[in-house]
Amino acid sequence: MFAVISTGGKQYKVSEGDILDVEKLDGEEGDQIVLDKVLMLGGAETLIGTPFIEGASVAAQIIKQTRAAKIVVFKKKRRKNYRRKKGHRQHITVLKIADILTKGAKPDKAAEPAKEKAPQKAAKKEAEAAPEALFAAPEGAGDDLKKISGVGPVLEKKLNALGITTFAQVAAFSKEDIDRVDDALSFKGRIERDNWLEQAKTLAAEKSNT
Repeated sequence: MFAVISTGGKQYKVSEGDILDVEKLDGEEGDQIVLDKVLMLGGAETLIGTPFIEGASVAAQIIKQTRAAKIVVFKKKRRKNYRRKKGHRQHITVLKIADILTKGAKPDKAAEPAKEKAPQKAAKKEAEAAPEALFAAPEGAGDDLKKISGVGPVLEKKLNALGITTFAQVAAFSKEDIDRVDDALSFKGRIERDNWLEQAKTLAAEKSNT
């Protein structure tokens, strides 16, 4: 027997014992959940929902919460010295299908209806998540990057997450480094506009003289 279910805006054909990756669902590893958006059932007879089949559901267990393989997006404009590279790893939930239920039957073990991550909430969390490191942070204590005009506590944390912790790093930025940071933090030219490199050089010199 198989079922076609809908979750995360996608459809999956599943049978008992299947392991599948789906868009992020709420829950911890080992939790039992119920997927109640069943579009079709196949077996001795075929049932098709309108759009869902009343009383049908699929019981599953969360194997793990993880992230998919990284997707790299590269943009280039000829003769414009424009290059942008971004990486993304989608949050996913790995499920093991435990049972396909019909006629309002309940799973042997109590399970909670699966809750899909709200698109707006997911997008907000994704935007607030710390960016992946672009640079190898120097050993030792970092500098107070908030001394650079326009850098506050939140932005300092984001820069640290990118591996930027010292004035000397900022002062030594190449054009490519500026583009990478610009792209990662959606600065739109802010580094050059606020003259970060000159500020950082001055701050680094003052630090070395103390």
